[in-house]
Amino acid sequence: MTIQPMSPDPSISEDLLAAGRTAYELDRSHVFHSWSAQGALDPMTIVRAEGSHVWDGEGRRMIDFSSQMVNTNIGHSHPSVVAAIQEQAGRIATIAPAHVNDARSEAARLVAELAPGDLDHVFFTNAGAEAVEHAIRMARLHTGRDKVLSAYRSYHGGTDLAVNVTGSARRFASDRGAAGVARFFPPYTYRSAFHAETPEQEAGRALEHLEQVIQLEGPGTVAAVILESVPGTAGIYVPPAGYMEGVRELTRKYGILFIADEVMVGFGRTGRWFGVDHWGLVPDLMTFAKGVNSGYVPLGGVAISDAVYDTFTDRAYPGGLTYSGHPLACAAAVATINAMKDEGMVDNAARIGTEILGPRLRQLMERHPAMGDVRGLGAFWAVELVRDRATKEPLAPYGGASPEMGELAGECKRLGLLPFVSENRLHIAPPLNTTDEVLHEGLDILDQALEVTDAHAAG
Repeated sequence: MTIQPMSPDPSISEDLLAAGRTAYELDRSHVFHSWSAQGALDPMTIVRAEGSHVWDGEGRRMIDFSSQMVNTNIGHSHPSVVAAIQEQAGRIATIAPAHVNDARSEAARLVAELAPGDLDHVFFTNAGAEAVEHAIRMARLHTGRDKVLSAYRSYHGGTDLAVNVTGSARRFASDRGAAGVARFFPPYTYRSAFHAETPEQEAGRALEHLEQVIQLEGPGTVAAVILESVPGTAGIYVPPAGYMEGVRELTRKYGILFIADEVMVGFGRTGRWFGVDHWGLVPDLMTFAKGVNSGYVPLGGVAISDAVYDTFTDRAYPGGLTYSGHPLACAAAVATINAMKDEGMVDNAARIGTEILGPRLRQLMERHPAMGDVRGLGAFWAVELVRDRATKEPLAPYGGASPEMGELAGECKRLGLLPFVSENRLHIAPPLNTTDEVLHEGLDILDQALEVTDAHAAG
């Protein structure tokens, strides 16, 4: 069955569409957009968002397979979270971080309850990048060392230190090469830097390489290794068995802190509450944001182990934010976590990854020669597009875009699917509570849209 382009939804009123047109005009006159050349930008207008769908400026409904920035884990406009924000706004809309408020206290309790091991203390930030900045600051102060090791093909945020710690091409324009950062190659079985032929070889060689980097940099100079549990923006490449456990052992061996960056994968995205739970790991520090309250109000944070916390028992921590633990954001976090528990969203993410997303994406790969690789966990998958499966030549360059990927994204939207596009990949990251019917509908659209890229691939 051929899927036809989406028509305007009659439930979207003309008044709402008119408001969207006004918003677009004002946006182009006054809003400066991130990661974009302003003159070439033609942003999509969103006039409504509900559940697993958004409606564009023409009133067309789209399935949100991106969860926006992979953060609306519970979908759009969840009624219990909206109500919690409204109730909190009527009681205490804002308060300085020095004062106790019940929303922050309960949010911290819930995060500590879910976090592994002794990560019982929570410092709240406004976003993931700030969480990374503060986790590194804590590690440096705790160890008295300055150097941080991070992986190539990683992303840790857009603020000054976080973007310098980042290992992907997004750091190039801001990279000063002087932020106390050294990098290592992570395991990436599809594009192995170690010429590995099996996942076991990839894990072993990647760990050997990391240990060499630690030794060559000087273990006594390294404060922390920071690693995304499952790298997100950089490619959703799941670490092979044994690698994460090996990294943790190396950090213990050399007295280095392990910072787990859970900003994108935390709070159920991979089918566990946190990515590190897949390997039974307890990091020294763990950053989070995005899914903690589904992005309804900006919030991030650092979960802190007892050992690091004790460093600041009698020594003031030199850092803070005006909006740390903002009541509206924390009330949204409490409601989000409770909704995820009550509705079984984490288990559902694991189920849809095993029963729907993984199997169907692999089926699509059998039919579409442009699909070079499919990988993921839970509600977090990547489809890597190539010109030739034998050579693995990507359909867009590292750190860049291509007309072919733009054509694919446009076709997805034309048919009613909002994708997440990064370099030569489509990332499939729907809300964790997306229904099976909507998932299959989205995958049917993707199946048809991929015919666009097949025309650019070797048969």
